[in-house]
Formats: sequence, structure tokens, C-alpha cells
Amino acid sequence: MTEDFRRIVLENRPLIDVRAPVEFNKGAFPTAVNFPLMTDEERHLIGIRYKEQGNASAVQLGKELVGPLKQERVDAWKAFIQAHPDAYLYCFRGGQRSQISQAWVQEVGITITRLKGGYKAFRSFLMAESERIASEANTLIVGGRTGSGKTGLILECENSIDLEGLANHRGSSFGGFTTAQPSQIDFEDALGYALVKHEAKGYKHLIIEDESHNIGRIYIPKPLFTHLKKGELVILNTPMQERVEIIFDEYVTQALQKYSLRYGEEGLKEWFEHANDALVRIKKRVGYERYIKMHTTFIDAYDIHQKTGDTSGHKVWIEMLLREYYDPMYDYQIEKGDIPIAFEGNYDEVLEYLKKN
Repeated sequence: MTEDFRRIVLENRPLIDVRAPVEFNKGAFPTAVNFPLMTDEERHLIGIRYKEQGNASAVQLGKELVGPLKQERVDAWKAFIQAHPDAYLYCFRGGQRSQISQAWVQEVGITITRLKGGYKAFRSFLMAESERIASEANTLIVGGRTGSGKTGLILECENSIDLEGLANHRGSSFGGFTTAQPSQIDFEDALGYALVKHEAKGYKHLIIEDESHNIGRIYIPKPLFTHLKKGELVILNTPMQERVEIIFDEYVTQALQKYSLRYGEEGLKEWFEHANDALVRIKKRVGYERYIKMHTTFIDAYDIHQKTGDTSGHKVWIEMLLREYYDPMYDYQIEKGDIPIAFEGNYDEVLEYLKKN
């Protein structure tokens, strides 16, 4: 057994999670794959037997249900271990399921280490380390108006953590992608991995984007959020027309490509419904008259888009969106914010400042 969880993170060690799929889907580690000892139904039935008749009876039922499928499950573990000979194995607490799985692969001549304390112990390590590292980090927080190019900027800095990338969301009403966000637990585990790796490299600063507490439906745990926000603000200033082009590329050009890949001929329709729903969500915040004007412009641009393939009309409502929705929110946040501003400049100036730090 091993409990050297830091080494697991730093080595990106492959992991076999033998918990049931329902457990794995609630949250797992970034390098884990799910080859369960029991299916969801088998786990459910064994759990009922345990409550009604105790551990011995539950173990017996497990042998009856899983025994006939032993070879199938061993073959799956064996194939993965042969492809990843440095893999480790775990269940929830490092108990019977991982012990049985380890014993079964040993029967076919394969030795594999299991995690002491299982998933629970490893996750506890990640959560504790995340809070400690965040509390000790010197953060540089990249702020700026929507569309200023903040995400691209921090991705050029090796001492950054892309919170939006981990959450698979751009953090706004229009920030969703065609692929789903991770579970909350998956996000927290991935952030824990990122923080442990960042600390190990000995950087002077941690660079993050200025985010709200929520990124889509994912939230940054409050202790971490509070610690990360104790840094200094670096503001990226980008002219309006550049911002329009950046948002047009993200919300229209790239988005249409992704919707087409996922939905085929229905891609344009699906994209329209997504964008239209996002506009509806901001209706109260921008006010009825502004919303009607913005929405009408959006519909007109979409009609031309459908008929001619010309997408340039979308830039009109995008500029309205920036001026009348995003910018007032940003101005309010800067006015009310208490994070000290360390530097302000254009893309190249901010990038140079960040790389010096």
C-alpha cells in the first residue's frame, strides 16, 4: 500500500478506480479510470443485504453476484496494468473492494499497489493541501473587461492555473460549451492537482484570472476563493473593437464549429437556441428596452446568417452586449472591489509584467 499522495500527483500516476460507476461519476481523480469490481446494481443489492443481515451475508452475496464475472473484470484490470505498469488501485476507503481486486490480479501474476485509505484519504489530502497552498500563494489576479483576452494571456504564463479551463466554462451567461462541465468534486480534485503541481515548481507567484465565486454551475470552495483573492490585481486594457473581434471568435466562429461537430446539420439551430437562451437570461439585468433592441439585432443577424452564410452581423449585438451588459458590471465590480491594483496595461505590457514575476 501507499499513501504518498503528493508523488501520485506529481508523477501523474495512472489510477484504477474499482468503485461502482455511480460513485466514480460523482467525482474522481484526473488520472483515474473506472474499472469497477461491482456494477451499480450489484453494489445496491449488496448494500441492502449488509444493512439487513450484516457483513458476512453481504460478502457471500458479493461472491455470488460478482464471482461469475471475475474473469471479465480481471481481464480489464490486466489490460490496463499491462499498458500502464506504474498504475495504482483504490476503492472508497481502501477496504474490501480494493483488497479483492488486488488479490484477483495477483492470481494472474500481476502485482499492483493500492492506496492506503482509498479515495477518501487521497481526496482529504487534496482538499487540505489546496487550502494550505492557496493560503500561502502570492497571487497575481488578471482582470479586465470581457473580451479583453485574459484567458489567452494567462495561458502564455507557465506559472498560471486556468480556472475556467478546469471548470469547462467561460464564467458568464454566454460561457457554456457544447460539452458538459465536470462534477463539483471533479473540479475540486483537478484544482487540487494543479495547486500541488504549481507549488512543487517553486514559482514566486500564482497567476489566475479574476473570477467570481461561481464559474457556470461550478463554484470555487469558499476558503480557497478567499485565499486566492488576497493577491494583487493586474488589469488588461483592450480597445473595444479588438474585444468585439475576440468575443465574435469565441461566441460565434469557434462556437459554431463545435456545435457543428457535435450536432451535425442541426449545429446552427442548436447554437441559435443556446445564444438566444443566454440573452433571455440577462433580460432583467439589462432592462426591457435594451433587451428588445439587443435581441432584435441578434435575430436580424441570425436571419442573414441563415440566408447568406454571412456571420459579420453578429458583431453588432456583441458590441451592444459588451457596452450595455458586461462593461457596467465590470465597472461596478472594480468600484466596489478592494483588491489592490499592481499594474495596468495592454496585452504585451501585461504579459511582460507577468513573465517578470
